[in-house]
Parts: sequence; structure tokens; C-alpha cells
Amino acid sequence: MIISRDQLDEVYGKRHLSYSSLKYALGDMTLWDMYMKGQLKKESDALYFGSLYDEILFDRKNAMDKYVVIDEERILEEVGAKARNNKKYVDRINAIKASMKPGQVLVNPSDWKQANEMIDRLYDCGLVDLRFGGDYQVEFNVELNGVPVKGFLDCLNTDSIVDSKTTKSIKSFRYSVYDFGYDIQAWIYTSVFGMSRFYWVAQEKAYPYLPADIKASDEVLFSGEMRADAAIQNIHKFLNDEHSRNNPKKYYEVFTV
Repeated sequence: MIISRDQLDEVYGKRHLSYSSLKYALGDMTLWDMYMKGQLKKESDALYFGSLYDEILFDRKNAMDKYVVIDEERILEEVGAKARNNKKYVDRINAIKASMKPGQVLVNPSDWKQANEMIDRLYDCGLVDLRFGGDYQVEFNVELNGVPVKGFLDCLNTDSIVDSKTTKSIKSFRYSVYDFGYDIQAWIYTSVFGMSRFYWVAQEKAYPYLPADIKASDEVLFSGEMRADAAIQNIHKFLNDEHSRNNPKKYYEVFTV
């Protein structure tokens, strides 16, 4: 099943697919269409914290330069305000933003403290030394079985790939692998780099931040391959069906159970 860069570029102005796009293509193609058009880009608290956590873990020096820690409660108290929509508070925050360098991001002290405490535990239990010994934030943009895919992986070791995840529960992470398409991600990464070993270093976001070293089984990688193939078939069909492509909300699935 071939999906060309030119075809994607013509319809969406993009020349590649990603793990996330394949994940969306397993469901309602209206959502996939919206994702490809950039209409689903929402900054959630989970995404924000995950980015903060990863940057401190993999590039602490850059994180120190990028994030500006502000104490919102202290600022409210200093300006004599009770709500964040108060003009004095808004003016103070805008003044801080105006003084920031391009690319810098505001972060509250509780998130900064939590992310650092979580990473400290990863060091204390030895998982950083055990799993994160290679190159960080490795980018790829290749043809995989006739499909252009692009992404970033957290850590590329000589004999394995490692991805960091924060989670509500280590016990339920096995379900998150399928719910969030992590199996697809694992299959793409191992296939692109010719690896057979893939690990997640997962960590609970609630104190005391239980960490776990989780290996992707052959069954998980096979699931990722099968589900990626199903997603690619859905995308191929959608792109080549002018009626569905021009009217994505009229798309519906057909199957027998």
C-alpha cells in the first residue's frame, strides 16, 4: 500500500505521516482529516507537562534556558488580586512575557518541582543509567514500506530504543499501550531503525512517582504492525475516495461481526 508524499502535500500541505496520524486513522476519519489540517492542536495539561518532563530529562541545560518559573499565587498576593483575570495580575504577567526571550515558556513552580522530583527518582532507582545511554531526541523522515513517516524518538541506544512516558497508573499502562497507540509507535521506531528491542520507561505522576521498566513484547510489536497497516489502508482509501475526502463527515465504517 503506497501513499506518496506528493499526494499528502497536495491535499494537506504535509509530506509525511506520523505515529499520531496513524493512531487517528484507526477511528473516525473525520478526526484524522482534522488532525492533518492542524485543527486538533490543543495544548492540554498532559501534553504540556509531558514536554516539560522530557526536556528536563533529556536536555536539562536547554530546559533551564527555555522555562521561566513564575509563582502565580505569589504574584496574585503582591498585586492584591484574587483572580487571574484581574487587570493588575494580567499586566504583571504580560510584563514578564514581554521580558522573555523568543521561545521561552512560562511554567508554574509546582509543575517544575514535580517534574524534577520525578526525574530524581529515575536517577535514584537506576533507570536513567540503565536505559538512557544513547542519543536523545533522534529525528527520522523516511519511507517505510512505501509510506512516508516522520517522528522523533526519545533515546536511540546501540541495541534498543527507549521512550519515556508519564502515566496515571503503572498497573494500567498495559492498556494505555493500545488505547493511545503506543504499539504503533513502537513498531514504527523499531522498523525504521532495524531494532528488535523497545522499552518504555514509564512513571506515575502521583507521589511517590513509581517508575517502571517495560519491554515491548513480540505480541505488542506485531499488534503495532497490524494496526499501522489497518490505519494505512484507511488513509489510502480515504485519500483516493474523492467523495469521502471532500465530505469527511459523511464517512462511516462498514464491517461484519
